[in-house]
Amino acid sequence: MKILVFGATGNTGKRVLAQGIRMGYEMTAFVRNAEKLYEQLGEISSQQVKVIADDILDPAIVREALKHQDAAIVAAGHAGQGEEFVRMIDNIISQCEFQPTFSGRVWIMGGAGLLDIPYTDLIGNNLPGFPPEYKNHNRNFDRLQQTKLDWSIMCPGTMMDSIDHLNLVHLHVTTETLPIPIPETIKEFSEAEIAGHLFSRLQELSVAYDDVAKCMLDHLKLGGLFKGKRVGLAFRSDFSE
Repeated sequence: MKILVFGATGNTGKRVLAQGIRMGYEMTAFVRNAEKLYEQLGEISSQQVKVIADDILDPAIVREALKHQDAAIVAAGHAGQGEEFVRMIDNIISQCEFQPTFSGRVWIMGGAGLLDIPYTDLIGNNLPGFPPEYKNHNRNFDRLQQTKLDWSIMCPGTMMDSIDHLNLVHLHVTTETLPIPIPETIKEFSEAEIAGHLFSRLQELSVAYDDVAKCMLDHLKLGGLFKGKRVGLAFRSDFSE
């Protein structure tokens, strides 16, 4: 399988690249700074990766990079970049649509604020107190819903290098909804109270970068479980709802 990783020197992208190499995939890294990538990979791994160092906002370059790829994992940019971030994602999705030799499987990064809050018709990004730049993820999600590509959007909470006491917890995966138990009484809360409740539980939404990367790499087949879905991840010590 041939996989193109956008943003392959970032915290998520570099882990996707490293795991993909270990899994035996043909990996291509699309980056701004090739030297930084080589420093991260080391000499041996560098020989196993095709590197494209160019402008991610250039349609022709991105379309060419996607040629004959089986999947694209988009870990480039962040919501705080505003319009540039939205244009970046739109360009990648558009070129995935326009490149006839691209298979159509795409993962992009979102955040837990994109996930449905059980017992309500709300998502976190639209609640008071959530950073307004998070709504750029909403715009990227809207763009995905307009395409016929086989897409998924990863919606983790706080990502970190590792999680302590892994032997005591389990990775809980959800589609569309938050991956933590929510009390039914939340439907009686005001939006401000719901936001406060979620902020008080941010630690429960912690997840390791490596697990985010592995989840995406484990679900690259066309028509799979997460096609057209928002995917939530969190470590849980108790699976009871």
